[in-house]
Amino acid sequence: MKTLKVNLDRKTNHSYEIHIGEEILDRMGMILARNGWAGRYIMITDNRIDALHGDRVKSALEKCDLRVDRIAVEHGEASKVIGTVLAVTEKLTALGADRQTALVALGGGVIGDLAGFVASIYMRGIPVIQIPTTLLAQADSSIGGKNGVDTPSGKNLLGTFYQPKGVFIDIAFLRTLPDESFRSGLAEVIKYGAIESPELLDDLETAAAAGALREVSFLERIVTAACRIKKGIVELDERELGLRRILNFGHTVGHAVEAASGYTLSHGESVAIGMVAAATLAERLHYLPADDRRRIVSVIRAAGLPDRIPGNLDLDSIRSRIARDKKKEGEIVHFVLLKKLGTPFVNGGVPAELVKETLEGLRQ
Repeated sequence: MKTLKVNLDRKTNHSYEIHIGEEILDRMGMILARNGWAGRYIMITDNRIDALHGDRVKSALEKCDLRVDRIAVEHGEASKVIGTVLAVTEKLTALGADRQTALVALGGGVIGDLAGFVASIYMRGIPVIQIPTTLLAQADSSIGGKNGVDTPSGKNLLGTFYQPKGVFIDIAFLRTLPDESFRSGLAEVIKYGAIESPELLDDLETAAAAGALREVSFLERIVTAACRIKKGIVELDERELGLRRILNFGHTVGHAVEAASGYTLSHGESVAIGMVAAATLAERLHYLPADDRRRIVSVIRAAGLPDRIPGNLDLDSIRSRIARDKKKEGEIVHFVLLKKLGTPFVNGGVPAELVKETLEGLRQ
């Protein structure tokens, strides 16, 4: 089992460890028991993950004499709303949860965001442990303490920064991951390759050509690489005041496409489209060489992800959602662009007409 430490400056007790390996649930239980973060644990999961993994995770914790309850919500992005937050807090209250209770987020990005958000506000903050079960959550969203829920106007418009006590990444969970969800996670790995480590793009293309994308050794390697990159960025900019904004590469257009699709497109599929859009904007603004833009498109295609906006989506809806992006300043929407692979920057604003032309050019 590999262990990475996220070292945060504010207080020592805000730092935490990321544990990565295959079949690590027993060791996770021992670590939780040894650290004594809580008197009891309540798993927050969804009905699909609960059916697949709930009993096994609960049993692993109970073997270490930990008291465990669980709450399951409906699977999918539709659960990541304030109504679900209220429903979960009511169930926590009914179970007698108090400040000696810790939440265990067992699931993908939706559950990680939801449980982290609830933990950050319930009784003004209780501990949360992240156990990500999807590639997207393992490589990205379970690390860094960003939590949020959606509103009708956009994705993650309500949110908090609230770090977990620990992250336990068990590659074994990925055995049951559907192909669509697996590809969605690859998009975030591609993002890390584009903004920090072009070697990751080489690894992905090589594995895709060999049919080895799901091999355990490969997955452990790319997840560890992504976690190492993200932890380094979070350590320098925990609350996204500067450097951490580069992690939004592909997300400005991606979030807008995802919401405009009514979440029929996955987060990873939407971010893949968003990365192509960002690379195209960077090329048209004479920052990014055409070969680098083509390289990003090539890797996205090799991963089985879309590189075009579906023809049934309304471009005006996408543009209006971009204009409401939560990272904007006044009327200026900042895009994360690239000068070359591995060299991202936050641009001072892209002309609206160029955004419109780029979106039209990416329409299927």
